[in-house]
Amino acid sequence: MTTDFSAADHHAMALAIDASRQALEGGDMPFGATLTDAQGRVLWVARNNQVSAQDCMSHAETVLVQEVQKALGPQVLQGGTVYASGEPCAMCSGALFWAGVRRVVYAATTQDIAQALGGPVLPATAAQVLGPAAPAVTVQGGLQRDAAVQVLQAKAL
Repeated sequence: MTTDFSAADHHAMALAIDASRQALEGGDMPFGATLTDAQGRVLWVARNNQVSAQDCMSHAETVLVQEVQKALGPQVLQGGTVYASGEPCAMCSGALFWAGVRRVVYAATTQDIAQALGGPVLPATAAQVLGPAAPAVTVQGGLQRDAAVQVLQAKAL
């Protein structure tokens, strides 16, 4: 896992983890996501709403893509970075790729999520899904992992 992250990376991930706490407090699954532009400016923060929306596809990353496209236009996602409190699943990784996101940074790993929450897990990692992508998508993990895992563990209690 990469450990060379900027202050802007840390800020954006903190927002994603805060969104994951808000999702948990609202009765949803504890996941959040932040979008920044190429200069590191925060453009959008979203949270998981699978339970409240009664929609199994309403993961934080897909909610972010849909909200940004509707509010700001699809071009805003092009070349952006998405920070996810948990490693994006195969569905979300695909959605981020098709939306034009070219960098994905996550906190908790797929293994962390499985250990904290149990239940079904797709074993494909974001790097496995996005690694062979063209154009390339950079995938980096482990940023603020401990903070994200704490939120996941709160869900398990």
